[in-house]
Amino acid sequence: MARSRIHRVNQDVMFSSDTNEWATPAWLFEDLDTEFNFTLDPCATADTAKCEKYYTQEDDGLSKNWQTEIVFMNPPYGREISSWMKKAHKSYLGGATVVCLVPARTDTQWWHSYAMQASEIRLIKGRIKFLQNGAEVCGAPFPSAIVIFEAEQENQVPKFSAYYKE
Repeated sequence: MARSRIHRVNQDVMFSSDTNEWATPAWLFEDLDTEFNFTLDPCATADTAKCEKYYTQEDDGLSKNWQTEIVFMNPPYGREISSWMKKAHKSYLGGATVVCLVPARTDTQWWHSYAMQASEIRLIKGRIKFLQNGAEVCGAPFPSAIVIFEAEQENQVPKFSAYYKE
């Protein structure tokens, strides 16, 4: 009985708009960090930061220069995601590599304006179990994607691939 209640509480949180911040599972960040060697997490809290260098909401990562960084970005998933994706794209055009964990919302303006300009898009098989207070919550109610703006691969049609934990 207690377990189903915990699952129900977690599910209610996932489907609510009480928060638009979802912490990245360690396995996913570690896989990507091994590949890219990240230097900056611009969308973090002190508890969820994935890199030694990070910006919190108070630091306003959107106002900072990312152009010399290798960025891992799991932005807030609310209306402001468009601003974060615009910043990722602009930083990429300025020389940064930016790897974004985002909902695969292919019907949105930000997806077509920015994600479709990426070097690569990896569609994640299944639903990610994000973290809240250090614990996994039920699978996200939306599909996710890794959108990669890689500086060395500018001006090409994005390639698509599947990405999942085996």
